[in-house]
Amino acid sequence: MTPEHRVEHRVAGPWSLATSRHFWEGFSPAALPAAPGTDELRTVFRSEHDWTVAEARVAQDGDRAAVEVRGDGDLDRAVEQVARFLALDVDGREWPGVARRDPVMADAQRRLPGLRPCGFHSPYEAAAWSVLSQRTRITHAAALRASLAERYGEDGAFPTPDVLRGADLNLPGRKPEYLRAVADAALDGVLDGAALRAIGPDEAIGRVREILGLGPFAAELVVLRGANAPDVLPRHERRLTAEIAERYGPDADPVDVAEGWRPLRTWAAVHLRALGEERTRET
Repeated sequence: MTPEHRVEHRVAGPWSLATSRHFWEGFSPAALPAAPGTDELRTVFRSEHDWTVAEARVAQDGDRAAVEVRGDGDLDRAVEQVARFLALDVDGREWPGVARRDPVMADAQRRLPGLRPCGFHSPYEAAAWSVLSQRTRITHAAALRASLAERYGEDGAFPTPDVLRGADLNLPGRKPEYLRAVADAALDGVLDGAALRAIGPDEAIGRVREILGLGPFAAELVVLRGANAPDVLPRHERRLTAEIAERYGPDADPVDVAEGWRPLRTWAAVHLRALGEERTRET
């Protein structure tokens, strides 16, 4: 029988599992199915601590998250990883204050109640996605990722770095070279989520940029959406810049606007992007 570990985690600040899951289904290359007849979230991922496969089930009861993880690795560390990629470990009690200061954020929070930005399972997977999606349509990149998971992964989880490092990667351009560089960085501990969160975001982004094939946009993605750092303003995301101009005015300076979003600038940026995607679908 596969070992399992269950933890009750109190979430500080607004949180809706249903809203967050709906957001993740539109964001992630892999869909997150709800358990039949329940509001649970389920996902399979690689524990970045030991690269074993873990299956997580998460349910909400008020301000508490019931996190159940199954697998053969270190389940305590796997639970910590779940809390990080679902942003359950972030103190969001100051998030309503951002809305009180900023009418745009008030509208965003009203339309996306309880959204906590869900990230990639790990910085390693975020970095691999950055490579796969370079100069490639998102649908095609998602198909490439699914193919790698099916051929080299396990139970739907992405391949481990050592397997990816030695795989026969029949991919266009320099993607094979860049993916091997990502795998090497993961094996060397450069892409450890807890470590990237523990240092300042500028230093973390700088470390990631040293990985072959990862430019400034990709490095920000790895730190903001892989390590799920909660208070960083993306500087290289053109769609976010356009959304700020749309909602705050064409002369708005993103840095000045984002000062009112502290201490959760990443959350605010994700909310704006989500609203922008919603508007695009409506038109």
